[in-house]
Amino acid sequence: MQITVIGAGAWGTALAIAASRQPAAHRVVLHARDAAQAQAMQQQRRNERYLPGIDLPSSLSITTGPLDALLQSARAEDLFIIATPMAGLRSTLQALQGVPASVAWLCKGFEAGTGLMPHEVQAQVAPQLHAGALNGPSFAQEVARTQPTALVAASPHASVRDALVKAFHGSALRVYANDDIVGVEVGGAVKNVLAIATGLCDGLDLGLNARAALITRGLAEMTRLGVALGAKPETFMGLSGLGDLVLTATGDLSRNRKVGLLLAQGLSLEQAVTSLGHVAEGVYSARTVHQRARQQGVDMPITEAVVALLDGRLKAFDAVQVLMGRGPRGETV
Repeated sequence: MQITVIGAGAWGTALAIAASRQPAAHRVVLHARDAAQAQAMQQQRRNERYLPGIDLPSSLSITTGPLDALLQSARAEDLFIIATPMAGLRSTLQALQGVPASVAWLCKGFEAGTGLMPHEVQAQVAPQLHAGALNGPSFAQEVARTQPTALVAASPHASVRDALVKAFHGSALRVYANDDIVGVEVGGAVKNVLAIATGLCDGLDLGLNARAALITRGLAEMTRLGVALGAKPETFMGLSGLGDLVLTATGDLSRNRKVGLLLAQGLSLEQAVTSLGHVAEGVYSARTVHQRARQQGVDMPITEAVVALLDGRLKAFDAVQVLMGRGPRGETV
């Protein structure tokens, strides 16, 4: 199997490293859009911009430039991993639409403007592809350092799920198959928005009780939206629901949580995003999550408060007051 990872950010690089370490001896190619970055990685055998201090395996090939050569040689048993942000998914799928190989994406969110989930974008631009998502609670640095991690391979196609398990499942990285791609993608999108809210909560020093309440009620919001969109409720009790939410909402490596922390300190959204140096998908997907929820008639008060905060319609403490000022109700999903 040849595994081609398109996108040499932190997560794409980490998975390319993980695949290169597998005993099955797959051929792994990491494709960087930036020629200068590719050259630096080839020379240094590190991705110092995104994963400083972590060596690239000698077997990992680095490429750049047009994808044509990689696409022309693709076979049915091969695997392409799209490791771009959500904004780059559509154009990359269009480039891959004719390949016979399995395709999977790593991005989490809803497409800006359309409000579509990744699999819905794929259904529009490359419906003939056998494709899916690789998702779950994971920080790139920990995967690259071979720290134990569990992920979910989600696809309606068994061949795609099998290819992802074959490519990445090993002693440090476990991959579980799931056919509920809607649930897996909703979990991956909404948890980023909820992590901003939890970072805000922690930044305002509201306490661990408040954090626990926010995560729990956030999980209820996530589940409501997912079920309305056709997901299985049990998916949200798994790795791509509860697991990813807990990690992203509480982990110090979480960029989305960091945005909430910085907003609580009084930074503007622009200042907070600029200081990260990486993409925080929750900032870009919050509005589309809220838009999709309104279309479905789903109540998502935490998400609504985050959107108002990001839009500048609420200050940090006021967002908390809005949530705490809601009337009493029964604890239901």
